[in-house]
Amino acid sequence: QVQLVESGGGLVQAGGSLRLSCAASGRTFSRYTMGWFRQAPGKEREFVAAISRNIIWTADRTYHADSVKGRFTISRDNDKNTVYLQMNSLKPEDTAAYYCAAALGVISDYRISAAYEYWGQGTQVTVSL
Repeated sequence: QVQLVESGGGLVQAGGSLRLSCAASGRTFSRYTMGWFRQAPGKEREFVAAISRNIIWTADRTYHADSVKGRFTISRDNDKNTVYLQMNSLKPEDTAAYYCAAALGVISDYRISAAYEYWGQGTQVTVSL
């Protein structure tokens, strides 16, 4: 069982930056593939970014949606049981509730929300003009 708590959301002007954090409970955090999704009002939840579980002697693999590539960066700190989403050059269309998700082990398609077993409560990001 993993509990996820997001933080770091808020109101920012277009072009600004925010860093979201997701703190996970438990001792096996490094075994989880971690993802960030977002959902805007009236829209379906969409994939933002994912990072692979820790594999010894292997660098973490990261994946980003085309809409955020080059602006957002996912990372993890296994010692702190935390995954981050650094968001730069924010646009109004990035406005959404952002959710952290966890899946044990390797998953076949990191872009599909159904592949993740655990979810946080979400944190709101609002980007103004």
